[in-house]
Amino acid sequence: MKNEALGNENWIAYELSAIALGDQRLNWRLLDSAAKLAAKPSVSINQACDDWADTKATYRLFANEKTTMEQILAPHQQRTKERMTSHPVILAIQDSSYLDYSHHPSKRGMGPIGTSQQALRGLVMHSVLAVTPQGLPLGLLHQRLWARAETVNPMTSTERHQVPIAEKESNKWLAALSETVQWQPAGTHLVTVGDSEADVFELFNHAHQLQTDLLIRAGQNRCLCEPAVGLLWAVVEKQPVAGHLKVQVSKRAEHPAREATVAVRYTSLTLRPPQHLRTHLKPCSLDAVFVQEIDPPTDVEPLCWLLLTTVPVAALDDAIERIHWYCQRWQIEILHKILKSGCRIEQAQLASEKRLMPLIALFSIIAWRLFWLTFLARTDPNAPASTILAPHELDALYTFLHQQPIPATLRPTVHQALRWIAQLGGFLNRKRDGEPGVTVIWRGWQRLTDISAAYLAFHPQKTCG
Repeated sequence: MKNEALGNENWIAYELSAIALGDQRLNWRLLDSAAKLAAKPSVSINQACDDWADTKATYRLFANEKTTMEQILAPHQQRTKERMTSHPVILAIQDSSYLDYSHHPSKRGMGPIGTSQQALRGLVMHSVLAVTPQGLPLGLLHQRLWARAETVNPMTSTERHQVPIAEKESNKWLAALSETVQWQPAGTHLVTVGDSEADVFELFNHAHQLQTDLLIRAGQNRCLCEPAVGLLWAVVEKQPVAGHLKVQVSKRAEHPAREATVAVRYTSLTLRPPQHLRTHLKPCSLDAVFVQEIDPPTDVEPLCWLLLTTVPVAALDDAIERIHWYCQRWQIEILHKILKSGCRIEQAQLASEKRLMPLIALFSIIAWRLFWLTFLARTDPNAPASTILAPHELDALYTFLHQQPIPATLRPTVHQALRWIAQLGGFLNRKRDGEPGVTVIWRGWQRLTDISAAYLAFHPQKTCG
C-alpha cells in the first residue's frame, strides 16, 4: 500500500510509520499530534488539539530532546526515495527561504535576516524538494535550519575569499548535495537544480567528486579556459541561435504570469577556478544553455537565463529539456509559500529554535502533501478519487455539497474531488475558472476534516477505509 492511495486521515501515519524517537510512547504521541496538525494545518496547536491535556502533551513532544528535525524527516525521506524509484529522472531542487519571527521578540535562538535596516529576526531554511520533470513533487530530500550569527565587523571581499567554504553559509549547497545523493535510488538519474545563488565554484567541484549532476543558473561572469577564452556571458552570447521556444513565466510582483518566446543558444565550455581557488581546484567542464526573450512586453524585464549543467547538451532537444527542467525550480518556492501561508509556520508560538525545528520539519511534510494533492489533479486528473480520499470522506464531501448521498454508480475522479474540496475553500467552480490553486485547496481540506468527522458521527457504520 502506498500513501498516495490513503485518505486524508491515514496518510501521515503511513508516511511516518518508521518514526524512531527512542521511546514508543513518544512515537505514538508524534503520530497522534501529526494527524491532528495535518487535519487542520492553518490553525494553532491549541486549536488543532482536542483539549488542554492534549495541547500540553503536544508542546511537551516538541520540547523533548529526542524529538529532532532529523528524526522526523528520516521516515519521510525514505518514503520519498520509494516514490522516486518509479521515475527515470528526478530533479532535486535546492532553495533557501527566511522564516520571520520578528513579531515574537522573546523567542530564543533567532538571528538576523534581511538587511540591517530592516532589523528582522528569524531563521534561515534550506530545503531540497524532489520533483519529476513534469513537476510532480515527491517529497523532501534534505532540510536544514539555522540562525545567523550577529555580524559586528563585516569582512572585506578579500577576507571573505580567505574563509574556507566549510565555514561559509554558501556551504549549504554542498551539504544539501551530499545528503541528497544518499537518497538516490539505483537506476534513477538525479539532477540537482539551483538558482543563481547556487553558482558556487566549489559546488561544481563537489558534484564531480560525488559523481552527480547539476543544473545551475549562472550568477557570475566567470573566466573561461581554452579554446573559448574570455568571459562566460560574452562567449555564450556569440553562439548561433539554435532554435526558439515558448516558456511560461511565473507571476512576479505586479506582473501576471505570461508566455515568453525565447531564443536558445548552447555550447560546451570550461570554467576557470576563481583566483583564490586555483591552487587546489581544477577547471570545470560544463555545457551552457542561453535563453533570451524575443520582443518582451515593454513594462517587464526580459527573460534571460544562462544555465550551466553537467548533463551533456549535444542538440537543441537536449537544450530544450534542460530549460524545461529549470522551469520546475519554482515548485520549491510554492512549497515554501504553502509552509508559510497555508501552515502558518511563522505564527508558531514555540519559545525557541530547538522546539521550532522539529515542528517546522513536520509542517514541511504536511505542506508537501498539500502541494502533491493540488498538483495531482493536473498530472493525473482521471485517477479515482479514492487515491486521495477515504470512503467516508468522499461520502461526506459529496453529501455536504450536493445535499444528497453520493450515487452508487458515480465514480468521481481526483480532478472532480479536488474541485469539490476547493469549493469548500471558496473556489467558485465556474466554467470559465481555471484550476484551483493551493490556497483554496488547503482551506477546503481543513473544512473537510470537520465535515467528515460530523458525517462519521451520524453514520457510525462507515469506516475510515
